[in-house]
Amino acid sequence: MSKVNLNIPEVEIREIRLNSITGFQGTAKELVDACSACGGKMKDKNRSFSQCLGCGTSNAACTLTLIQDAAIISHGPVGCSTCLHEFAFTYRVNAYLRQLEHPTQRKIYSTNIEEKDTIYGGSKKLEAAIREVHKRAKPSAIFVITTCAAGIIGDDVESVTNAAQKELGIPVVAVFCEGFRSKMWTSGFDAGYHGIARKIIKPARQKRNIINVINFWGSDIFREWFAEFGYEPNYITPFATVDSLSYSSEAALTIQACSTLGSYLGAALEQQFGVPEIRNSPPYGIAQTDRWFRELGQIIGKEKEVEEFLARKKKEYMPKIEALREKLKGKTAYVTAGASHGHSLLALLKELGMEPQGAAIFHHDPQYDNEDERADTLRHTVSDYGDVPNYNVCNKQEFELVNVLNRIKPDILLARHGGMTLWGAKLGIPSLLVGDEHFGMGYEGLVNYGERILETIENDEFVKNLAKHSANPYTKWWLDQEPYTFLGK
Repeated sequence: MSKVNLNIPEVEIREIRLNSITGFQGTAKELVDACSACGGKMKDKNRSFSQCLGCGTSNAACTLTLIQDAAIISHGPVGCSTCLHEFAFTYRVNAYLRQLEHPTQRKIYSTNIEEKDTIYGGSKKLEAAIREVHKRAKPSAIFVITTCAAGIIGDDVESVTNAAQKELGIPVVAVFCEGFRSKMWTSGFDAGYHGIARKIIKPARQKRNIINVINFWGSDIFREWFAEFGYEPNYITPFATVDSLSYSSEAALTIQACSTLGSYLGAALEQQFGVPEIRNSPPYGIAQTDRWFRELGQIIGKEKEVEEFLARKKKEYMPKIEALREKLKGKTAYVTAGASHGHSLLALLKELGMEPQGAAIFHHDPQYDNEDERADTLRHTVSDYGDVPNYNVCNKQEFELVNVLNRIKPDILLARHGGMTLWGAKLGIPSLLVGDEHFGMGYEGLVNYGERILETIENDEFVKNLAKHSANPYTKWWLDQEPYTFLGK
């Protein structure tokens, strides 16, 4: 198991810790087999041309900005903080999913490092910013996320935050997530969670009937599920409070909505605070739903209740699932999403009788921090449903996506991240983005997704018209090339 060390301020990046990669082209089974053959130590493939790259700063902010009573300071040029404000929008529009009636304005600030600060240092500016934010916002904790500029000039952010914590009497947490630190955008998640684990989470006072849910901002489905077994969810981190996070050590166990998102914090809670995590990847598709709930039952000692729960779900939803399979049988699809949620979407499509023609997944973790194969969503998908052709690991390289879609022309494009569905629409392909990561979970999730997919495919007039009037920025020269021309061997 990957060893979590909360005594150091920085978390090891995924390229080193998990041997994560951003370059692969082949089939899903070939990738799974290659990871097994090399013991999880895959050699990454570099691109000779890259159009864009996700930034770890944004992903660290994703784990921190939506904590209700926390403030975030971006230590860097003001432009680096612009990506944070999308989470202020996310907080307001998704608060209703967690019954949060009065979502407050997010507390997002920047030290606004300028050219002179890169010469003389920005530490004094950071000290002043922390005091000012504490005075204005009265937060329960302050997180300082670092940017490339702060990293290059070598500001001692850890010392500044430690001194501020003693002065102000609240947690002031340095989160080291400079964009150049890692080419894995998901290393930003780990950086944010490392800060929470080392300075926010406290030792347990007692064990309680709560289950930690490491997730994004999906709907509150776990409350109803866990109530069946006498437990409540403790969501980490969107819409949580600093106090609820501090006693996540008192939970009976931890589950993850996405193994990629929660890998590090799940391991930290188990290794450092004694909270076991469910090893099985999240409950998408019938096979994985059954496995996941049965492991849940084993950990909390409710095996009998879980079997009764699953039997009721099968009775209620299987007729609807069978009806959807008849309507969707043979329909083709393409998936673009992060791992492991993208792997889960492939499982959903296969479960509904559809034929995934490929996927563009933003990175790949050959292993997770618990080093347990049960957490490997792609391995489960291939084992349960068979291979997926045209499987591409790429860090949001849109030029590759457009080239592939232009060749395959699936009946529908499924995307997880904004900005990707427009490429399908421009090509006349019905495209679906569902922001609620819990929407497809469990037996009811298959019905949810099946109905939405059917509705999207049947209502294609808009994308057909859009394709007629849209200019494609990619030339015929590129569209005639192999999609992976710039991917190294």
